[in-house]
Amino acid sequence: MQKRESERGAVAVEFALILPILVALLLGIMEFGRAYHTQITLTSAAREGARTMAVLNEAPAARQAARAAAVGLAPGVADGQIAISPPACTPGGTVSVVITYDLASMTGFFGPGWQLTGRAAMRCGG
Repeated sequence: MQKRESERGAVAVEFALILPILVALLLGIMEFGRAYHTQITLTSAAREGARTMAVLNEAPAARQAARAAAVGLAPGVADGQIAISPPACTPGGTVSVVITYDLASMTGFFGPGWQLTGRAAMRCGG
């Protein structure tokens, strides 16, 4: 009987030692998953903005399309975070859309946050 009680205590100590590692691993997975999802959303939004600019040749419409594609981000993407180059699309030319976004960390364990960038380029002439 004495041996079982000491084993039970050893299990509790081992669990107490491994728990912080497991929690840090779980938080890391959550932070990375959120950052990856945000990166994919930004790239998709930049692609929508570039497609709209290539077809319509209207920068305000391209910005609106990019913002609409990134509607799931909180806080959302502002016009100042969307760069369209060149400002007018010539047939046969290439338009580039770059969206920068500051992603705040959920936990703060891995830094205050990151600046993510979504990029897309398309040939003009829709």
